[in-house]
Amino acid sequence: MITKLGEKFTDIFRRNMPDAFVFALVLTLVTAVTAFLWIGAPAMKIITSWYDGFWTLLEFGMQMVLLVVTGYSIALSPSIERGIDRLTKYIRTPRQVYYFVVLIGFLLSMVSWGWVVIAAVFARELALRVKGINYPYLIACVYFSSISWVTGLSSSIPLLLNTEKNYMIQNEILPGTIATSFTLGSLLNGCMIALMLIVGPVLMLLLVPKEAKGKELRTLLGARDVGAQETIEEEANSLKLPFKAVSDRLNNSMVLQYIIAFMGVVYIIYHFSQKGLDLNLNIMIFVFVMMGLLLHKTPMRYGISMTRASNNISAIIFQYPFYAGIMGIMTFTGLGAELGKVMASVATEDSYPFFAYLLGGLVNFAIPSGGGEYAVIGPSIIEAVNNIGAGLPAEELKVMASRASLAIAYGEGLTNMLQPFFLLLLMPVMAAGIKIQARDIMGYLVVPFLLFFIAQILMVLWIPL
Repeated sequence: MITKLGEKFTDIFRRNMPDAFVFALVLTLVTAVTAFLWIGAPAMKIITSWYDGFWTLLEFGMQMVLLVVTGYSIALSPSIERGIDRLTKYIRTPRQVYYFVVLIGFLLSMVSWGWVVIAAVFARELALRVKGINYPYLIACVYFSSISWVTGLSSSIPLLLNTEKNYMIQNEILPGTIATSFTLGSLLNGCMIALMLIVGPVLMLLLVPKEAKGKELRTLLGARDVGAQETIEEEANSLKLPFKAVSDRLNNSMVLQYIIAFMGVVYIIYHFSQKGLDLNLNIMIFVFVMMGLLLHKTPMRYGISMTRASNNISAIIFQYPFYAGIMGIMTFTGLGAELGKVMASVATEDSYPFFAYLLGGLVNFAIPSGGGEYAVIGPSIIEAVNNIGAGLPAEELKVMASRASLAIAYGEGLTNMLQPFFLLLLMPVMAAGIKIQARDIMGYLVVPFLLFFIAQILMVLWIPL
């Protein structure tokens, strides 16, 4: 019954869900109209807010491009391919692939949300080696596994709350920092991790479509024979001149590349020794670059791998500014803050986690960024919590603020299942060489979304910190 329900939702999405770019355009209009009709923002204010926001994610967008390209480049190295070949000796059936991909995706995303790219790489390579895999469903499995990032080491909201002189403290909304023991180290977060690691993979096994015919990766690739493509080493050798040349020696120099990689490794060791487990996007990308240099051995091979890895990144480049524009409307017109005030007017000491969770999920459609969303609605929600808990001891207020903040994070993470923004992070890797759209994938995620939605609401309401 669950499988049939999942297939029904998939069919509905395929028939009705537009392309991810159209989704961004529709969200832009919905947000603009809401700001105009609900809070009375002038039309020109909305347009200028949209324009001002349009450019705020340029750095983030470039980081996404580099994260995808450098991560995919690592997967194209001979060492990784041999490792995946050995892995297929133990993972031989589609169901084993689905389970492994969801589990490893959850674990990687808990280290850092950008590491879901690694899970995408493994999933694609396994799909080329194991027969009978429904590839659109496999992409859905990888995307589903990315929701765990809000419980892990790169969860932006808990990290912000533990940062000295953050904007919540500077604006006197919070009296001081909130240690991660109240958020990431809490019983609630531990139970949320258990839900994902234990229930998540099993749930996706229950939803596996019965039919994979016509949806295997090699079938979707069509006439393109992946195995027939010349290797990176062969392409590098074919570019050499027919006579000895200094340029070829430099292009294919292991010594030159390893010296640069050694410098990078020295900095990586320095970074983590000085800053602890600080897994920001820049250091993640830098680690990926250094790994690529070491694995591909020569500048020419690494350049070829990067070229191959960057063939499918156009969606990230041109769609991110439109989502930044939506974020601009939410921020600069005051629409996001107004949503927080609505919660403040209806929430009680018992219900505030529920409303924080709902608001976190709702606003995520317009601002699909945990840190960006919290900057817009977080102050209003924590002020509401302070008002609701007026007169309580400071320690209890800290617990309430922690619970509300975690609720926002969980809601934001889960509604990504209905929002194709971060799917753009996976598609350059998993959709390379095939024609597949968000509508072919998102329907598989409706049932997991609904079940986790119910479970997470009950957890944020009743499980203590």
